[in-house]
Amino acid sequence: MTVSTTAGWYLRRLSRMGPLEVAGRAGDTVRRRRWRAEPPHCPAVTGTRFTAVLPAGTIAAIPPDAAKRLVAEADRLMDGHAEFFGVARDDLADPDWWWDPKTGRWAPGGYAFDVPYRSEDAAGDIKQIWEPSRHQYLTVLAAAYAITGDERYADRVAGHLRSWWEVNPPLHGVHWISGIELGIRLLSWVWIRRLLDGWAGAAGLFEDNPVARNQIWHHQRWLAAFPSRGSSANNHVIAETAGQFAAACAFGWFPSSARWRTDALRSLDRQLRANTFLSGLNRELASEYHGLVLELGLAALAEADAADVPVPATVRLVLLRMTDALAAVVDDRLRPPRQGDADDGHGLVVDGAGTDRWGSLLATGDAVFGRLDWWPTVTGTDVRTPLLTALIRPYAKAQPSSRDQPSSQAQPPSGTGTAPAVTRPVTRPASRPAHFADAGMTILRSPAGIWCRCDGGPHGFLSIAAHAHADALSVEVRHDGVDVLADPGTFCYHGQPEWRQYFRSTLGHNTLQLDGVDQSVSGGPFLWTRHARTRVLGTDTSDEGVNRWCAEHDGYQGSVHRRRVELTAATGELRVVDEVRGPRRAARLAFHLGPAITADLVENRAVLTWTRDGENRSAVLDLPGQLDWRAHRGESDPPLGWYSAGFGRKEPATTLVGTGFADSTAEFTTVLGFRD
Repeated sequence: MTVSTTAGWYLRRLSRMGPLEVAGRAGDTVRRRRWRAEPPHCPAVTGTRFTAVLPAGTIAAIPPDAAKRLVAEADRLMDGHAEFFGVARDDLADPDWWWDPKTGRWAPGGYAFDVPYRSEDAAGDIKQIWEPSRHQYLTVLAAAYAITGDERYADRVAGHLRSWWEVNPPLHGVHWISGIELGIRLLSWVWIRRLLDGWAGAAGLFEDNPVARNQIWHHQRWLAAFPSRGSSANNHVIAETAGQFAAACAFGWFPSSARWRTDALRSLDRQLRANTFLSGLNRELASEYHGLVLELGLAALAEADAADVPVPATVRLVLLRMTDALAAVVDDRLRPPRQGDADDGHGLVVDGAGTDRWGSLLATGDAVFGRLDWWPTVTGTDVRTPLLTALIRPYAKAQPSSRDQPSSQAQPPSGTGTAPAVTRPVTRPASRPAHFADAGMTILRSPAGIWCRCDGGPHGFLSIAAHAHADALSVEVRHDGVDVLADPGTFCYHGQPEWRQYFRSTLGHNTLQLDGVDQSVSGGPFLWTRHARTRVLGTDTSDEGVNRWCAEHDGYQGSVHRRRVELTAATGELRVVDEVRGPRRAARLAFHLGPAITADLVENRAVLTWTRDGENRSAVLDLPGQLDWRAHRGESDPPLGWYSAGFGRKEPATTLVGTGFADSTAEFTTVLGFRD
């Protein structure tokens, strides 16, 4: 049994729930027991048709280089090759849907809600098992068919879907446990059917196939019965509602379809607003989930417009704000912050390797909402943008519109937009925002190519803050897109508790640790039982001479950690000053360097060197002399000195750690200076 499923974990988890959530979960338990004894049955339907097709000319509008990358990826998949979370596979020509290649284990069968999926010993690495069954690699193959007309791709898709449906009957096994998996899988099926529309076997695979109809109905019935609730209503509930809404629009063949569509859209509107700050940043303060939620929202909007379903004006407004916020926070190479958890999850995949996810989202935002003058330039191409924008009405044409209805729970005005009414124009930022007060994120920039993120925001979202890290007051610094002072990332969720703990710890971030403990208290891999409270004391990002930021947090009971950051615009020099208000305590100050950075540490000075686009670059990091400094790299007992570029992957990187003591008389000053 893993740490997350001990009796103590259940008690800690229960303590973070409110009465309504407890009651809802109790009802879920009763329903699961009833379904075990008497599973629901799909109603018989006749005359089913699929009409949610792409407009004529859509495929021809796909840029040739994006299409070429997509077909190359499809051919690799046809040969059986894929990689999921750092694990290469060569069995995808005929996959075993319950096998984890990482541990060599198979997930057990039986009634879905009895499967011990949190235990790696019993079920393997659940992420490795779940990911192929999101069927996003099949959307790539279906897109390859749409582009080339080569029926080999369509035949492979059909074979894999029939195989999956056969070995994963409703409510049986590991793929019927998590709502996010069902929601994303439904979205994939909608796009597979759409992209295979020109294939003679498409109707026989979907609408004329009772097995497919049974699967689609049960997926939607499951999502209607077991929504993520209360403290778990984060990105999961967005995926659930987006998938259910997409299926209810495109596969609206059942007596309950209209109700599912209405309920899912109402929930999607409510949850998009609940999961998003008024500034447009995602409330989980995890950049990868900002991307996931935005992708899911845009995909759902595409289904609404394709089916001519009116949507609340707040849906488009939230997606607009999210897109503007993304454009505001990316660096010079279109990379967003590496903040909080990241599991490489995508809402809709129809592109090949080498396609930039964030450039793709901004390209779609440009087509749907229109780019602002301060937006960064996107030079790359993708397949997804022309597919989505063939269905989504441009925002300028959607405002005002009698089809989009104002929400009864419209958000109040904010600095990035007015209250969303269909007859009122939306105000967008006239210049690039640098400080997002509600999210506590500040981006300092220098013409010298320096990008610096300062973290002064809430610990996380909802009572469990599932995807938060103990990273209050951390900084992240890049030079021309290269991680210099890096956020190490995430690496894993399940099965490796010591690594999960390290990558979300205070020591695992560029901030100050006192007495060897985290600022916030963890109760499990996706649970925080005490949250550090952070407040921004001041920002000044308007001065072309020196940009400033100051914040503090109370995570160390009895002491307050305050940090000031100053970035000199002309030179790119960064100054970080740390103070501790309180009694004398053991202190460790960590600075994590990116994997491309080589460090030569002598006493309290580190010379940093790296190469970018064939050019040698360097910087000097002058560290506080009151602390004893040591470089760590690739250590495992305990973990220290690592960088995770993506989920399931890690590589050694240098971490500089200064040890000593801190009290109200100490002031630790760090200066990072870049050389020409």
